Amino acid sequence: MSDYPPTGLPASIKALPEWIQLGCGDAEYNCAEKEATFIAGNMPAKLPDLSNHTSFFADTMRANPELFEKLKNKTTKLGVNIGHCIKTGVDNKGHPMIKTVGAVAGDEESYELFKEFFDPVISARHNGYAPDAKHPTDMNPANLSTTPIDPTGKYVLTTRCRTGRSVRGTRLPPCSSFEERRELERVIVKALLNLEGDLKGDYFPLHGMTEEKEESLRKNGNLFQEPDSTLLLSSGCGRHWPDARGIFHNEAENFFVWVNEEDQMRIVSMQKGASVVEIFKRFAAATEGIQKVLKQEGYDFMHNEHLGWVLTCPSNLGTGLRAGAMVQVPKFSARSDFKQVLAKMGLQARGTAGVDSASTGGTWDISNADRLGKSETQLVNIFIEGVAQIIRWEQALEAGTDIEAEVAKAALPAKF
Repeated sequence: MSDYPPTGLPASIKALPEWIQLGCGDAEYNCAEKEATFIAGNMPAKLPDLSNHTSFFADTMRANPELFEKLKNKTTKLGVNIGHCIKTGVDNKGHPMIKTVGAVAGDEESYELFKEFFDPVISARHNGYAPDAKHPTDMNPANLSTTPIDPTGKYVLTTRCRTGRSVRGTRLPPCSSFEERRELERVIVKALLNLEGDLKGDYFPLHGMTEEKEESLRKNGNLFQEPDSTLLLSSGCGRHWPDARGIFHNEAENFFVWVNEEDQMRIVSMQKGASVVEIFKRFAAATEGIQKVLKQEGYDFMHNEHLGWVLTCPSNLGTGLRAGAMVQVPKFSARSDFKQVLAKMGLQARGTAGVDSASTGGTWDISNADRLGKSETQLVNIFIEGVAQIIRWEQALEAGTDIEAEVAKAALPAKF
């Protein structure tokens, strides 16, 4: 049928600007208006000029000019070439002040077959992570810190943990075929609908979702929509939109899984207040439950001892974990070195509307900065200890106490 993928576009996509429509069909994204014309299926003999590009991809290619020539004729067993991995970096020059990765993996083997490219990108993005480094994995909630983050309940508004998972033996969203994406949706949803207890819930496909459901998910920030950035469109994640994509959530709406967006599974556990241990327990039980059903279906998660959980974007390798809280600390965050102090503690701060946005009334989204090289429980413990300390400093400032000597010693918690 011509009004639905793979051969056509649905009405919801046809209503969008042409530059978005071009990335939601069957073909690779090819949009002259956005200068997104590098095609993995028909690569040029030489890479286009990258002298004005800002990304880890561009840095790596400029440092190793022979790399493209060396890798361009290699293809993974599932049909992914280096072009599929770097198209988004070639098509998007990036922003001088915001360095993106500029690359994605088309399947698990991409990271191995194109390691001469991916290893330096991963090392640059993840604080010098070495090509032979081993990544620790630990999803055991018993290893979490018992330090109360916000004993008064006055400073932390909401807390969430998110990660991703991919299914071994399949291509990742940038290269998934129409049929493959449907099979992924089938096995993932089967696993999700098998979850029990407080994880029990329902799945809502994007295609055919009621307006009422759409509105309720959007209002709470739990809806994902078609890609509207050339970074995502060039990556290939928008193809066949909205087919085989949807959202699962439990009855309490504090556990969500996005299916077949930028990652095959984006898993989020959240609730009001500072109870990160409770959130992590839910999160760990869910991933274990999903994996059990996948194995019964002959599948498993993508995971190895070097990269940890394998995901689409190199920035999310390792744990893919972001433990974050909306924290109200107007006095401490007014410091000119606020973000630098957080960085010393292994944390980062975003404004209330996400990456690079501003804060509202001294409220910040504070989370762990690292993903790779430390285990899940280590990262959550860095978050727990760090946010608890920031809140103690905020209380000291409210009481008029000088905190400069303490702040000067800011660092990662000694035991993590």
